[in-house]
Amino acid sequence: MSDEFTHLIPETQEFVQKYAAKAGYRLNENQEILDAVIEGLARNKAIHGKRYCPCRLLSGNSEEDRAKICPCKWHKDEIAHDGMCHCQLYFAK
Repeated sequence: MSDEFTHLIPETQEFVQKYAAKAGYRLNENQEILDAVIEGLARNKAIHGKRYCPCRLLSGNSEEDRAKICPCKWHKDEIAHDGMCHCQLYFAK
C-alpha cells in the first residue's frame, strides 16, 4: 500500500462508519472487501480530491463524476434492489 494515501484511511473508515449508522445500513462483514473499498476511497481522495467510488470509472468530467462521490447517487436504489451497493460497502440491515 502506498504511503501517499494511507494517512487518509482512518478518516475514510470513520466516514463510512458514520454514514452507515446514520443511513441505517451496515458495512460489509468481509473485512478483506471492506478494507479494499476503503483503501480505494482513500486513494481516490488523495489522487482526485474526492472520495469517488472505486468501483466506478471516472469520466474526467467533474459534473458527471460528482454522482460517483461516496455515497454515490445510485447506492440507495442498489441497496433496496440488491441488498448492497455496487461497491459492496453498504448493506441493508
